[in-house]
Amino acid sequence: MSHHITVIGLGAGELEQLPLGIYRLLKNTSLLYARTMEHPVLKELSAEGLSISSFDAIYEKYDRFEDVYEEIAETLFQKALSEDIVYGVPGHPLIAEKTVQLLLEQGSERGIDVVVKGGQSFLDPMFTAIKVDPVEGFQFLDGTSLSVIDLNTRQHMIISQVYDAFIASEVKLTLMERYPDDHQVCLVTGAGMSSEQVKWLPLYELDREMELSNLTSVYVSPLTNPKQQYKEFWKLREIIDQLRAPDGCPWDRAQTHITLKRFLIEEAYELINAIDQDDIDNIIEELGDVLLQVMLHAKIGEDDGYFSIDDVIESISEKMVRRHPHVFGEAIANSPEDVEKTWQQVKRMEKGEEESLLKDVNESLPKLMQAEEVQKRAAKVGFDWNDVSPAWDKVLEELEEFKTELNQTERDTAKLADEFGDVLFACVNVARLVRIDPELALHGTITKFRNRFEFVERSVRESKKSWSEYTLEELDHFWDQAKKQGL
Repeated sequence: MSHHITVIGLGAGELEQLPLGIYRLLKNTSLLYARTMEHPVLKELSAEGLSISSFDAIYEKYDRFEDVYEEIAETLFQKALSEDIVYGVPGHPLIAEKTVQLLLEQGSERGIDVVVKGGQSFLDPMFTAIKVDPVEGFQFLDGTSLSVIDLNTRQHMIISQVYDAFIASEVKLTLMERYPDDHQVCLVTGAGMSSEQVKWLPLYELDREMELSNLTSVYVSPLTNPKQQYKEFWKLREIIDQLRAPDGCPWDRAQTHITLKRFLIEEAYELINAIDQDDIDNIIEELGDVLLQVMLHAKIGEDDGYFSIDDVIESISEKMVRRHPHVFGEAIANSPEDVEKTWQQVKRMEKGEEESLLKDVNESLPKLMQAEEVQKRAAKVGFDWNDVSPAWDKVLEELEEFKTELNQTERDTAKLADEFGDVLFACVNVARLVRIDPELALHGTITKFRNRFEFVERSVRESKKSWSEYTLEELDHFWDQAKKQGL
C-alpha cells in the first residue's frame, strides 16, 4: 500500500491568487492539514466549508523553530501511514518552508511519497511592491535565523518571517553590524494583496513598527556608498587589487615577498606594543596593518600566478579543522595540555617521522623565540629539567664561564660571544620553565627602558643644561624619579 503526502502552497495571501488547480484540489479535500491558521486564504476556505487542522499549538511547546518543524513533519508522516494527507503551507512550498524540506528529505526512506503541488510565491508581488529587478542579484533570508555572516551587502535582500517586534529587533541588530543605522529599509505586508502595505523607514526604527504580521517581510537595499563598504572583506580585496593594478600605486606595485618581509615583522611588533598598552583603537589599527601585509603577499602570489587569498583562507581553514579533532571530530580534549598533545599528534601524522625534532624549526624567528622553540621540542621527549632550580643553576654556571672569559688578559671575541650566547640560552630556559615568554619579556623591558630614558631626556632639556654637565649619578637620580612615577 502506497502512502502519500500532497503539499500545496496557499499563495501570498488572498483566495484569488490561488491557481485554479490548487483551488479545485482543496474543494475535493475532506481535511486540510495546515502549518498555521495565520493565513487569510484559510479563513476564506474555512468559510466555504473546508475542514482544517493546524499545527499552531506545537509552536507553544518549543523554544526553537527547528523542534517545531521536526514535530510537524513527524506528525504528518505518522498520519500518512493510515491516510493520504494534503498539507498546506503559506506561499510556495519550496520557498522558506523547512517542514517541506524535512518531508522531502525523509519521505523516501519512510516509504511515503511526497508530492509538491506548487502555489504562488510572495516574491513576485514583493519585487513589484519595492520596484526592484531581481536580475541584479538578491538574497532571500529567514528573519528567525538571520546571521551576520549571511549578509551580502552588495545585493538586494529580502528577509521573510519578520512577524513580530522581537524578530524585528533581532533582525535590526544583525543588520546594524553591517549597515548604517539610518540605512533605508522597506517593510512590506501582504505583498500583492488588496491590503498591501509598503513602508520605508530607517533601519533603527525597524522594531518600532507595530503593524507586523506573518505576511510581513523586510527589503534591504544594497550599500552603494564606498565608505559604507569598508567593513566588507571583498572591498579590502578590491582596494588591494587597485593598488597593485597597472595604474595603481608605484610603491605597492614594486613590492615582492622579499621586500615586504621587514614590514611584516615591524607591523607584528607594533601590534604587540598596542596589546601591551591595552590600547583598543591602536590594536584595531595595527591588526589592520598586519592584515594588509597578508593581503599584499596574497595579491603578489595571485599576480605571479601561484596562489590567491582564497588559497590562503582555504589552507588555514582546512588546517584548523584537521588539527582540532576535539572540536570538529570525535576526539576529546579537556585542558590546554590535551589540546597541545592532540595538535602535535596530528602534526606528526601529517609530516611523518622527521630526521630530527628540530629539523623544521623556523630559522627566520627572532632568536629568543627560536631558542625557546628548540627547547620546547627537546622537552617533548623528556630532554628537560623537571623544575626551574637546575635551570637557574645552569644560568649561574654559564655566567661564571662568561665572567672567566671576560677577565682574560687577551680576550677571544669569538669565545666571549659563544659564552654570552650560552648565558642567553640558559636564561631562555628559565623563562620557559616558569612560563614566561622571553621575547615578550624583553620587549616589555625595552619599552620600559625607552619610557624611563625619555623621562631622563625631558629632565635634561627642562634643566637647560647639556648632557655633559651631568654626572652618571645625577642622571641616575632622574632615572629613579621615572621609576617612582611607574614608568
